[in-house]
Amino acid sequence: MKRFLPAVLLPLLLPLTLLLAACSGTSSADDPGGGAGGSVDGKGSLTLNVGDQKGGAEAVLRAAGELDDLPYKIKWSTFTSGPPMLEAVNAKAVDVGSVGNTPPVFAAGAGSKITIVAATHGSSRGEAILVRKDSPLSKTTDLRGKSVAVAQGSSAHYQLIASLKEAGLTLDDIKVTLLQPADALAAFTSGKVDAWAVWDPYTSQVLQAGQGRVLTDGEGVVNGLNFQVAAPSALADKAKAEAIGDYVERLRRAQDWVFDHPEEWAKVWAKDTGLPYEVALAAAKLTHGTRVPVALDQAAVDSEQAIADTFADLKLIPRRFDIADYVDDRFNKDLPPSTSPARSYGKASSR
Repeated sequence: MKRFLPAVLLPLLLPLTLLLAACSGTSSADDPGGGAGGSVDGKGSLTLNVGDQKGGAEAVLRAAGELDDLPYKIKWSTFTSGPPMLEAVNAKAVDVGSVGNTPPVFAAGAGSKITIVAATHGSSRGEAILVRKDSPLSKTTDLRGKSVAVAQGSSAHYQLIASLKEAGLTLDDIKVTLLQPADALAAFTSGKVDAWAVWDPYTSQVLQAGQGRVLTDGEGVVNGLNFQVAAPSALADKAKAEAIGDYVERLRRAQDWVFDHPEEWAKVWAKDTGLPYEVALAAAKLTHGTRVPVALDQAAVDSEQAIADTFADLKLIPRRFDIADYVDDRFNKDLPPSTSPARSYGKASSR
């Protein structure tokens, strides 16, 4: 890899490989309990098994003080991406975990036993198709015949499809190169691919390093939803269901805290992931801090169904299904609709 990576990005590669994000496609899980994992002791004998990623739920809950006075214990298992986490949910090894908008579609399409129980809506500006600074490409239609790196089954995979459709193109009009982020970064910076469809913090990292620019992003193209997904067996257990409801509410409060304290959160996130502080702050303002807890309403179901139907039509998942069969709205409370505007810091990105 060192043969063709620009020197300016070599110090950034390690944090990137550590941060195979929630919405990634086919990565395997880290050793459960490793990394930032382990246990948080609370009161009572019940233990909630929570799937997480580096710099994810545990970090933000701890930073916001929401792990104080827990009425139950939490056992964290750290994963590199959403799909293997949902495999653990299906296997009843994880009770609940956070993922992007596309992994539940692939899991449900494979017949996994999962249930979506909570949602947030945020800016999709971090979901972007990047090109190098010196690229002659200036609009989405310029991608015709070009090679684009993307992680299979990721939210970026759907964003790529949706952006191409907006421009009157399909996947058949480009050369799709299926790569996980670390390999995609190497291919992108060396010129082995013409563009890279990816998500934050990778978007912010490339922009902050001055190694690329945004050709187009997902704003107004994709639904901007992230989900908490639980095991049906855990929801059927009264005590665990109550714990999941409490956990979801703590995450909602922590999300509000991130918006009010972006600099403080960026320091925590940078320390937890190894990302430079400037990159963490840019990503916090571009994506993380924009998220609003929203209801699992019909609009959310309909937008996810559109994603499922798209991948089914392309035969990238093995069957058609109703996403509503995988949704439980018992924890909605008095939340705003899923179409509520994302929070905004104004011109928060480095573009």
